Amino acid sequence: MTKKNQQLIDRIADEARKGRISRREFMNYSLMAGLTATTATGLWTTKAAAQPKSGGHFRWGLHDGNSADTHDPGTYLSRQQIYLAHTHRSYLTMINGDGSLGPDLATSWEASEDASEWTFELNPNASFHSGRPVTATDVIASFNHHRGDDTTSAAKALLTDVTEITADGDHTVTFTLSRGNADLGWLMTDYHLAICPANEDGTIDWQSGDGSGPYKIDNIDWGVQISLSRHDGWHGEGAYFDSVDIITLNDPNARQTALVTGDVDAVSLIELKTMALLQRDPNIVIHNIPSAGAITLPMHCDTAPFDDVNVRNALKLAINRDEIIEKITFGAATKGNDFHHSPAQPYFPEGIEQREYDPDQARSLLKKAGAEGLSVNISTADSLFSGAVDLAVLFQEQAKAAGININVVREPNDGYYSEVWLKKPFQMVSWGARPTPDVMYTLAYKDDAAWNESRWQNERFNELLLMAKSELDQERRAEMYREMAILAKDDGGTIIPFFNNFVYANRANVGTPEELAASWENDGARAASRWWFTD
Repeated sequence: MTKKNQQLIDRIADEARKGRISRREFMNYSLMAGLTATTATGLWTTKAAAQPKSGGHFRWGLHDGNSADTHDPGTYLSRQQIYLAHTHRSYLTMINGDGSLGPDLATSWEASEDASEWTFELNPNASFHSGRPVTATDVIASFNHHRGDDTTSAAKALLTDVTEITADGDHTVTFTLSRGNADLGWLMTDYHLAICPANEDGTIDWQSGDGSGPYKIDNIDWGVQISLSRHDGWHGEGAYFDSVDIITLNDPNARQTALVTGDVDAVSLIELKTMALLQRDPNIVIHNIPSAGAITLPMHCDTAPFDDVNVRNALKLAINRDEIIEKITFGAATKGNDFHHSPAQPYFPEGIEQREYDPDQARSLLKKAGAEGLSVNISTADSLFSGAVDLAVLFQEQAKAAGININVVREPNDGYYSEVWLKKPFQMVSWGARPTPDVMYTLAYKDDAAWNESRWQNERFNELLLMAKSELDQERRAEMYREMAILAKDDGGTIIPFFNNFVYANRANVGTPEELAASWENDGARAASRWWFTD
């Protein structure tokens, strides 16, 4: 490229940043300057369209929604519920695009020296869609919804150490803990902990769908479509679209077709096997974001044959992770090692020996367990992630070398997490990213956690988990997480083939920040408030 052409490109990119030319004009000038359509599209997306603009109707296609979903934050589970929550409700804190912890309803927070008391200052300008101001009373009621013996909330385990929540005026809330928790600010981003309006009796009004997020609900048909419009009282930045439709598209072909034809502006998941083909389309922008999200294959440790650790480890040895990453994710993943601690999280334990595919050793363990010729069912569904059923079929083929027969049960997409997960003894699950190992282990590995998906009980693991929460010495804390990882790997009931990249896409006329959050797909589930139309 000549120096003259480079100067022309720099000049038109600057004009586009200032909003002086449209995307169509930018593309025409770029082609005249010698760029290919694909290169010009990428330049527009990453540089020229960097300045947000307001307006337009955003259509967002999601890969996981159910007709039985509800507004109860204690039961949030599907992507439909989680993404809607980040669109119409607020949290005390949020994960920024660069992975740092930032403010949402709380403008600031601080901990006592031993991290056993945390105080959050609330934004005085925050209001619910009904017009009520958000106060400390609402925050206290919202957190109490997940506490106590009678709660059915999946977030109960996260708040076990909270002994008291008090208000100092309308905009100050203090959490008192039985022991220090250095991660409490991060914990507040958990998607269950949305703030709802308080009722007079101290409960919350979750049924109405009232929230204080960037968009308010206009119409809702669970599992089909949710229509929202901008909340004029939104206290944060962004919310550039005038209105948003969240559309459930569980079928991968329907979802992909809707994106290509322009019937939706963005999707939460693309088919990895067609990623290379989509990349050739100048109208499509693909994001491939490494994350702490994981695909897990939990086995119920209290149910035969998985109650024998030799059987569990035989199945862990009977899966070829390298082949799965190559053929199912097309490289868009980080190899797992059967402990739920991602390299994308702090305190990652380096140097733990990687478990590799070894069908001969698996056979030996099965013989030791008296389980030769093992036959098991594994449940999966298309909506879990791109290639979920294919992964199970490939695992089935790999396990034959160890003398294991795996019967793949293809479950319905609708209702998978309510009817299969936590109920069937061997299943496949897609976990979103959690910001710290403490949050992940507390949710899914703690002995009394509602989401202990493998029903694994290990006294030493739970002892370390409690100790690590309040340990302020970073090196000592890292040592604890290392021991926990080894225990989960060698004794636990969960196979983790990989930590999946979040691979999703949008139309080229959708602007996105340069840094996209890796906590969930679509910029940490906040595409509706952080993205915009470029023309």
